[in-house]
Amino acid sequence: MKPDLFEAPDYYQLDDLLSEEHKLVRDAARSWVKKDISPIIEDYAQKAEFPNQIINGLAEIGAFGPYIPEKYGGAGLDQISYGLIMQEIERGDSGVRSTASVQSSLVMYPIYKYGTEEQRKKYLPKLASGAFMGCFGLTEPNHGSNPGGMETKFKDMGDYYLLNGAKMWISNAPFADIAVVWAKNEEGRIYGLLVERGMEGFSTPETHNKWSLRASATGELIFDNVKVPKENLLPNKSGLGAPLGCLDSARFGIAWGAIGAAMDCYDTALRYSKERIQFDKPIGATQLQQKKLAEMITEITKAQLLAWRLGVLRNEGKATTAQISMAKRNNVEMAINIAREARQMLGGMGITGEYSIMRHMMNLESVITYEGTHDIHLLITGADITGLPAFK
Repeated sequence: MKPDLFEAPDYYQLDDLLSEEHKLVRDAARSWVKKDISPIIEDYAQKAEFPNQIINGLAEIGAFGPYIPEKYGGAGLDQISYGLIMQEIERGDSGVRSTASVQSSLVMYPIYKYGTEEQRKKYLPKLASGAFMGCFGLTEPNHGSNPGGMETKFKDMGDYYLLNGAKMWISNAPFADIAVVWAKNEEGRIYGLLVERGMEGFSTPETHNKWSLRASATGELIFDNVKVPKENLLPNKSGLGAPLGCLDSARFGIAWGAIGAAMDCYDTALRYSKERIQFDKPIGATQLQQKKLAEMITEITKAQLLAWRLGVLRNEGKATTAQISMAKRNNVEMAINIAREARQMLGGMGITGEYSIMRHMMNLESVITYEGTHDIHLLITGADITGLPAFK
């Protein structure tokens, strides 16, 4: 792959809206991506392997639970800092950002928000440092967009809970030390359970033959009469709203992360348009290519403003689930469209591993579907503005 010459676009001087801390956090993540991700990521994507050696680096830049308080091992940063870290990591690769998103929003967040003080002290520092890696079990073979229909169940056996069921499409599953698993009790109420690797009857087979998120480890979670200690239940929130609250945090990170992928594709296409000579002039001097580039930077700028405002609302505790859905849906669609346009601008070179564009495009096909499909997010907005749910 070519050297990483990335320069971040900031057409509306949005850096003026960021604090010095925001910029320090972002620049540290950007430097790390250039140094530790860009030189290796194409090779790992081609091999369909997760680069385990990057876990310590992700922890060092604060990518694991950046908004978790320092007393639990987090960085104690705000929501905009979290978003900026996700943006920079996804600029490198969506699969790497997925690893950090899951660890932060889907594992550390529920333990912090819904767990006991003992659970926070036991797990959060290890997760923040990368000593423990986690995954999140919600999606099932028969229940994707309808998680409330889940079939994974647990029974109270007196001294422990007995867990049975299966989850699939689980990022980090093959190497996770702990899984936050959502299951129904005997009354049909959904709770989160902390299932640790090594518990008898718990297995995590890897999902192979993916064309997308190839540098991310994906797998299943299988529970065959797993005995879960009673102290491993997350007691402070139950019902479907508990896992959906985690998804709000993760979707917020995706709204920022997608901007990173879009910026990388735009920056690559812009540089290529100045270097590639056809008909005795750079292709960037033609109207059609300028139209593509102008539309890209316009859409990136709009997405940056959307994400920044959402970050302010998150910091103030005002952001709604529907507002987060809008940002996730809009920004991922923006990114995938820019990836496709950028690929066309590079012609045949756009499909090669010499450039990042095709990898981003394939990755974004997963991002546009996971944590709420493109259509489901549209229906969330529709239900919010009309008051009339149309999910079924």
